[in-house]
Amino acid sequence: MIETAVALAFAHAMADFVLQTDWIIRRKQRAEVLLLHVAIAVGASWAALGFAPAWEALGLIALSHLALDAAKLRWGGRGFAGFVLDQAGHMAFLLAAAALAPGAYAEGIWARLAAGPAPPLTLLPAAMALAAGLIFVVPAGGHAVAALMTAVQLPSSSLDSLPRGGRMIGKLERLLILMLVLAGQPDGIGFLIAAKSILRFNELAGQPDRHVSEYVIIGTLASYAWAIALGYAMRATLQALGFPVA
Repeated sequence: MIETAVALAFAHAMADFVLQTDWIIRRKQRAEVLLLHVAIAVGASWAALGFAPAWEALGLIALSHLALDAAKLRWGGRGFAGFVLDQAGHMAFLLAAAALAPGAYAEGIWARLAAGPAPPLTLLPAAMALAAGLIFVVPAGGHAVAALMTAVQLPSSSLDSLPRGGRMIGKLERLLILMLVLAGQPDGIGFLIAAKSILRFNELAGQPDRHVSEYVIIGTLASYAWAIALGYAMRATLQALGFPVA
């Protein structure tokens, strides 16, 4: 079952945070665009499972994805609670789909090729887990932190910065934290926090408005917490797949 669940989680990460373009996001209120997004999610799930005939599981994914996204569009808003509830709902239904068809991945073409002429494909579930983790930590983490920060108002007199500079810094921070957690070196996160604190102190020195520093600290801690939690979730998943982790 673990391989099936990992494949479905990878497909969901791809569908929601890689294949969901800005064009889809802006027009998702339209029924045909929402259905297109659901079709992409189902197609990605089918491909990740190796095109296995898991019709009940794929049907559950389609219906749940449609219902959850429609509910988020109507009631979820842009806040952190809506984002987390939406993603938690997707994960719950993905686990239910994996429980409904636990052997789906084993019946797919990737598992059959791994047992025959393409032994390197035995590593595909671990590769999917790593790829899904990277997507959830880096781009999805950016959405999560941005959603959280909608509740924090920054005065218009705040410091100017490079266009999208904060987003790029956040992505790099989460990627570094993920690498440290997977490498079994979480102590290195402390050095990352210290370096960020020194840089931010120098940047904000002499500023009378403490809103800016509080805004930076909230965003930084939220970004670190997200990356650490997902990093340890990835470690547990890789260990469950029998993949050696430091």
